[in-house]
Amino acid sequence: MSLLSVAARNVLRNKFRTFLTVIGAAVAVLAFVLLRTVLTAWNVAADYAAKDRIGTRHKVSFILPLPKRYIDTMREVPGVTEASYMSWFGGKDPKDPNNFFATMAVDSKTFFKVYDEMVVSPEDMERWLGERKGAIVGDVLANKLGVKIGDTVMLEGTAFPGSWQFTVSGVYRATRKSVDRSQFIFHWDYMNESIPERDRDQIGWMVARIADPSQSGAISAAIDKIFDEKDIQTATMSERAMNLSFMAMMSAILTALNVVSVIILAIMMMILGNTIAMGVRERTREYGVLRALGFEPKHVRLFIIGEAATIGLLAGVVGLVISYPIIELGMGRFLEENMGGMFPYFRIDLTTAVAALGLAMALSLIASLIPAYRASKLSVTDALRRVA
Repeated sequence: MSLLSVAARNVLRNKFRTFLTVIGAAVAVLAFVLLRTVLTAWNVAADYAAKDRIGTRHKVSFILPLPKRYIDTMREVPGVTEASYMSWFGGKDPKDPNNFFATMAVDSKTFFKVYDEMVVSPEDMERWLGERKGAIVGDVLANKLGVKIGDTVMLEGTAFPGSWQFTVSGVYRATRKSVDRSQFIFHWDYMNESIPERDRDQIGWMVARIADPSQSGAISAAIDKIFDEKDIQTATMSERAMNLSFMAMMSAILTALNVVSVIILAIMMMILGNTIAMGVRERTREYGVLRALGFEPKHVRLFIIGEAATIGLLAGVVGLVISYPIIELGMGRFLEENMGGMFPYFRIDLTTAVAALGLAMALSLIASLIPAYRASKLSVTDALRRVA
């Protein structure tokens, strides 16, 4: 029997205390995994952004519109292979106004060419192009709303108030996990002809595909230079940069989540350290006996560190075991269905799982260093006289 196996068996000396320690540390692992998954899911749109896609918005603010005529100029820029435009509509289901999902009016002829990772069957596309009030919805949103092709959907507009009627013409699916599958997409022309005349012929932003992703910066600069001479200037950037600019509005929250995740690790280390210190104190006389039998100080340290590593491993494994059903099957599905715009793909990343397990063990080892050092430095006589 090795020293490490003996150390691991010491974990069972006080089963109830070990149980409480493992559960407490496992809850900390769960909290850490959840926070890191939120951060990973938040960045997934930027991480999986298309390198050959650029976006153009109003130079001052994303919420300000652009003239629709700009799209024709953009399509003539060298290096641009396809361009489309869209506007935020902000529709809500009157039956469930708290149910948020993205609703956008798009250029129906080009939108799905620019966003080819959103797949619509040829039959659905033909049906949609032939229906003035037709809409394409994501498969997640279709399941949530309980709608199918041919159903009528009524939405209450927020950007453009009033009741709007649509017919579900088709359903799109995604080939990338970064795509929000709970969007409601309809014809920009239908919206434009139905709103007050003062608001017509304006679009929210433009998106273009380019032939050479390495020329993204040069093409973006060329586009902005053209519009610098117009009455409304633009800001053009890669899709990744545009996604990151949206995220920047939530930078304070993301920073707070990072800080909280570090605090959770500190709490977990204190939980583990307290248990290890109590165990060492109770077994001081036993370590004195081991020293009297000829064991060296390094053997005592190995006993304590091995026990700590076992507790950390158990806590990490238990934490991951309870994390997967809670996050993957519960919270993940809920967020993808209800907050797909912010969390299109909410799953535990392998890196996060490995980090959680590794940190649980590493922190337990760190927490054991001081008790192990002190126990190994006690003289045999002092250790034998010690009463826990």
